[in-house]
Amino acid sequence: MTSYFISDLHLESAKPAMTAGFLAFLKQLKPADRLYILGDFFEVWMGDDYQDALTETVITALRQLTEQGSQLFLMHGNRDFLIGDAFCQQTGAELLPDPCVIELQGVPVLLMHGDSLCTRDTEYMKLRQMLRNPQWQQQFLSQSLEQRIAFARQVRSESQSDQQMKSDDIMDVTAQEVDQVMSEHQVSWLIHGHTHRPQIHYWEHQGQPRERWVLGDWDEQHGWSIDDASGQCELRRFAFDSL
Repeated sequence: MTSYFISDLHLESAKPAMTAGFLAFLKQLKPADRLYILGDFFEVWMGDDYQDALTETVITALRQLTEQGSQLFLMHGNRDFLIGDAFCQQTGAELLPDPCVIELQGVPVLLMHGDSLCTRDTEYMKLRQMLRNPQWQQQFLSQSLEQRIAFARQVRSESQSDQQMKSDDIMDVTAQEVDQVMSEHQVSWLIHGHTHRPQIHYWEHQGQPRERWVLGDWDEQHGWSIDDASGQCELRRFAFDSL
């Protein structure tokens, strides 16, 4: 059995090659394999009642994956935090809290999307607090699809403008927050995405070794994954045409 970890695909209709690459990636998985999607699976998610050709294709592929016996775990990202129970029922996915701890290679591993670790981006942290509020989400989902789509476009436009004005350091994780969260969950190994900065970080905290594995974002030719097979873990970048 192999466990795969991916994040930050940002699937959208405008990038069909990426969707095709993801579907090819799924075909590699065998019964009993585990797939963890750690957020920002979709570029935007307006609610489980939204359907188009892309969502129907992806839902069908994920359902086929779980029906063959593979396990699927999904975590919210900052783009698709409105994925809900209906999507999970349609696909056979289990929705994981952010953060959560699993066991890998016999040791506890903390899984996160990663956006909550970027505490220097104070403007985003305020927005995140609002968007993750259950009351706000309930009110938002009660609006028409047209209203939700218009709001998402506005937020996305403002976000892209804001990012151009922010330094790279602000949009990366805060080291103190990483150590605090890892200490709270009593782990020495963290896996996350969000920052689009794939790398394996090693350091010591209070005399104890720690490691942080960061997943990369997908494009229309390549994907990133962390693969754990037979006790060997690897962060890899792969070309879709090699699948």
